[in-house]
Amino acid sequence: MKYTNLGKSDLKVSRICMGCMGFGNATTGQHSWTLGEDESREIIKHGLDLGINFYDTAIAYQNGTSEQFVGRALREYAKRDDYVIATKFTPRTQDEIEGGVSGQKHIENYLNQSLKNLGLDYVDLYIYHMWDYNTPMEEIMEGLHNAVKSGKARYIGISNCFAWQLAKANYFARMNGLTEFVSIQGHYNLIAREEEREMAPFCASEGIAMTPYSALASGRLSRHPGETSKRLEEDAYARFKYDATAEADGKIIRRVEELAEKRGVSMTEISLAWLLTKVTSPVVGATKFSHVDGAVKATDLELTADEIDYLEELYVPHALAGVMAQNGKQKAGNVV
Repeated sequence: MKYTNLGKSDLKVSRICMGCMGFGNATTGQHSWTLGEDESREIIKHGLDLGINFYDTAIAYQNGTSEQFVGRALREYAKRDDYVIATKFTPRTQDEIEGGVSGQKHIENYLNQSLKNLGLDYVDLYIYHMWDYNTPMEEIMEGLHNAVKSGKARYIGISNCFAWQLAKANYFARMNGLTEFVSIQGHYNLIAREEEREMAPFCASEGIAMTPYSALASGRLSRHPGETSKRLEEDAYARFKYDATAEADGKIIRRVEELAEKRGVSMTEISLAWLLTKVTSPVVGATKFSHVDGAVKATDLELTADEIDYLEELYVPHALAGVMAQNGKQKAGNVV
């Protein structure tokens, strides 16, 4: 496994981050395809054995049971200084808004609950899961700064936002002596490259780490055409992200398949090797040992410039997912 710093932080992270949305009680959350605790523990242990030290979860994943499963496994199989754990919080609820709960208090409450779920005293990276259009940005940034000052979070990141929002938030923090975001977790893969328009150039100029989710397009970039899975069949949000461009995407996926056969590697390795030329550490979901193995192998695969051009040539624009425009107002999408 190869390692790198997470943006300007001193966190040394593996080039693959294990996404933990696939872990959690399938009867209590929004997904029906997640793994139970015993299976989740084995996947996490396998990742640790192969050198993955970066794990990403969220309080919203399966009503907190993902955090619980991940926390117990990491505490059992690794020393605290040997892994980097990230978790995320969602915007204020309507009940909180009506009850006068401030953005600062919302963050404090959610972080305390996440730490309880994880069984930890602090998280390495606390991520603003999606932009809260009903809470002043100033309250969010002050709340996150308080989390770092208290020692409950070492660094902060953001997910599902526009480049202008990240720029605005970090500028506000810089001008007011507050903690800045060191990473962005956006939607980015070989068939969803909209982050290249604004976000990627901005992050490169500012030294902000990109740790994108949906690195394999919910499995589409790792399976031969016609192959399916429980998630592909039951994940309605993933279908929303990709069905509208399925025909165009299929041409790119066939090129991934072609290159994989030519190089004697898996489609997962080709897809992630491409993404690893663009970002710090892609978040890769894993529900099987083979998912972990393919992701780790990708870190050793180097594509030629011609191969990269061949994979990129047929891309067509996609509608934004994660952040989108609704009724003329920019709002956050589903939880991913």
